[in-house]
Amino acid sequence: MVDFATDTNFNLTAIDVTDVNKNIYAMLVDGEKVISAYKTVRDQVVFTNKRIIAMDKQGITGKRQLYSTLPYKMIQYFNVQTVGFAELIPDAELEMWAANGRMFHFEFKGKCDIIAIGKVISTYVLD
Repeated sequence: MVDFATDTNFNLTAIDVTDVNKNIYAMLVDGEKVISAYKTVRDQVVFTNKRIIAMDKQGITGKRQLYSTLPYKMIQYFNVQTVGFAELIPDAELEMWAANGRMFHFEFKGKCDIIAIGKVISTYVLD
């Protein structure tokens, strides 16, 4: 399950922004753009220039979908961890704490520029 209602651990792999669910694009406001996108088996997490949007496909068919958003202004603090040298399963990590005290842990498998994600968050948290 991917949402921001509980402390959450996401295991994500990068996807092309053209593969982002059409309903996520429909939710974007004026001036908002997708910066990077990731998926679990069925779910997606998208970083825009304003927020993080998570899509949780529910049920057997996945037709029922829950969309959750976390505006960057709600993030109290965060940390990033880059991929280590010669790891068997390389992963980068991002941990964030929201203003409501919730903690979100993201693990990015494979290709991920975690420093760029950190910069995006910093840009909008510090704005």
